[in-house]
Amino acid sequence: MKEGLAKVQDISLSILQYSKSRFIDILKQNEWGDRRVSVLVKQLTPEETIGKPLRRDFPIVEGKERVVEAEFQGAKAHAFTDSPKEFIGKLKDVVTMPLATNGERAIFIATMNAVLKHLNIIETTLHCKDEEPEKCAREIASHIHNTLKLKKVGLIGLNPAILEALSTTFGSENVKVTDLNRQNIGSVKYGVDIWDGNTMKEKLVQESDVVLLTGTTLVNNTFDGIWKVIQQHNKDYLIYGVTSAGICKLTGLHRICPYGRK
Repeated sequence: MKEGLAKVQDISLSILQYSKSRFIDILKQNEWGDRRVSVLVKQLTPEETIGKPLRRDFPIVEGKERVVEAEFQGAKAHAFTDSPKEFIGKLKDVVTMPLATNGERAIFIATMNAVLKHLNIIETTLHCKDEEPEKCAREIASHIHNTLKLKKVGLIGLNPAILEALSTTFGSENVKVTDLNRQNIGSVKYGVDIWDGNTMKEKLVQESDVVLLTGTTLVNNTFDGIWKVIQQHNKDYLIYGVTSAGICKLTGLHRICPYGRK
C-alpha cells in the first residue's frame, strides 16, 4: 500500500488547497466555473445521519459531532464536523470561501463531494445507518488483519465501534488511539488508553504498522500534520468514512468505507 505515499508526497500546498485546485479545474472543464449553480447545505439530525444503531456511544449520537449534507443537481453528500453550518447559495460562492473555519471546510468538502458524485467521479458519499456502522468496523478490522496482514494499528479519531473491533481483532496491546475530545483523553476504552491527538500523534504513528484516520481530520485542519508524520515514518495508512470521498479520489489517497451509501 505504501506506493500511495508517492502520489501526494510532493504536493507543496495543503491537501485541501491542492484538492480545491483540482476541483476548480473540473468545474472549468464542465463550464461551471462562472455559472450561478445553486447549492444547498443543511445540518442533519443524528437519526437522519446514522439511523438507529444499537449502540449509543457514537460521537454523532452523543451530540459531539454533526453531519452536514450538501445537495447539488440532485446529488447528495455528507461531511462530519463539530461546527455545523447551513448554506444556500451559488457554487462559485462555495469555491471562493476562505476555508478558515471547520464550518466553512465542512460546507466546501460536502459540496465538492456532491458535485463529484453528480459527475459520477465518486459514488459512496452518504453515511451508513442502523447496524451498518458496527458491520463497517468489523470489516475494516478484518481488512487490516486478513488482507494487509498488519498487526499494530493506530486509530486517529475515536470511533467506538472501530476501536472495539480493532481491540477484539488485534488485542488491546496492539492498538493505539488518539482523540481531540478532552472528555475522552486519559480514559480507557476497550482496554486502550486514549491519547491526546495534539501531542501524541507521532508516538502513535511510530508504534503502528498502519494508521487508520478519520476523514474528519480534513475538516478540522489536522490532516496535514498527521500526513507529514506518516510520510516521515513511511507508514501504511487508511482514511475512513464518507467525508474523505472526494479528496481521496482527487489525490490518490487510500480510503476505506465498506458501507458508505450512494
